[in-house]
Amino acid sequence: MSEGLTVGRAAALVGVSVKTLHHWDAIGLVRPSERTCAGYRVYSGDDVARVHRVLVYRELGFPLAQIGRLLDDPAVDAHAHLHRQRTELVERIERLQTMVSAVDTMLAATKSGLQLTPEQQVEIFGSDWHPEWAGEAEDRWGDSPQWAQYAERAATMSPADWEKIAAEVEQLNSDLATARTAGITPGSPEANALAERHRATMAVYFDCPHARHVCLGRLLSSPEEGFAEYYGKLAPDLASWLRDAINANAEAHGVDPATATWD
Repeated sequence: MSEGLTVGRAAALVGVSVKTLHHWDAIGLVRPSERTCAGYRVYSGDDVARVHRVLVYRELGFPLAQIGRLLDDPAVDAHAHLHRQRTELVERIERLQTMVSAVDTMLAATKSGLQLTPEQQVEIFGSDWHPEWAGEAEDRWGDSPQWAQYAERAATMSPADWEKIAAEVEQLNSDLATARTAGITPGSPEANALAERHRATMAVYFDCPHARHVCLGRLLSSPEEGFAEYYGKLAPDLASWLRDAINANAEAHGVDPATATWD
């Protein structure tokens, strides 16, 4: 009896709580072989070995009732139990390694972001596109949750996906320029529809609620950012018109453009 372990020492040895061992004793899963004169539980080496086998099966996802049946099966000896547990563990390790490899692939793709060569970027987005813009954007916003969203989504896009996006943006820009030239008023149904299409193009990359869209409108119309020049080539003062259309559309959706914030 002197070589046995009290419930506290046994619990500390195998890494479970005393309450857990008490519960397993109560349900007959692991009952200590001996008790002291005072009635305290004492765990033998075989008892501790059984606890370890329970832990392995539990880690593998077996319910306690099934674990008890497995351990008490008279047709299976201890060596067979260990062999079965080893087989289950090896299979689980293989599954986990497969999952780790998949996560590593996703991490690598997420970090790399835009999955296009500089030549493909220019071919798809046009000669006005500068491949270094992606790096500049990452330097500026790389720590933001929205950049993480963009990188994760961009990593899954093929050149065909980017071609589709570029075509949609080109058509949108043409329609924006036509509306501006035709004198369409921001806040009109036509302008609101165009603002929603613009918001949808942003939502391809990251979540873009109306308040965040307002912030983008401010950015696009800022002379310091360079977007005003880009849109100005399409129609006179188009960036300011687009900002006003975004603001009016956001207001129609219950957002005050004057107090809208990014988050």
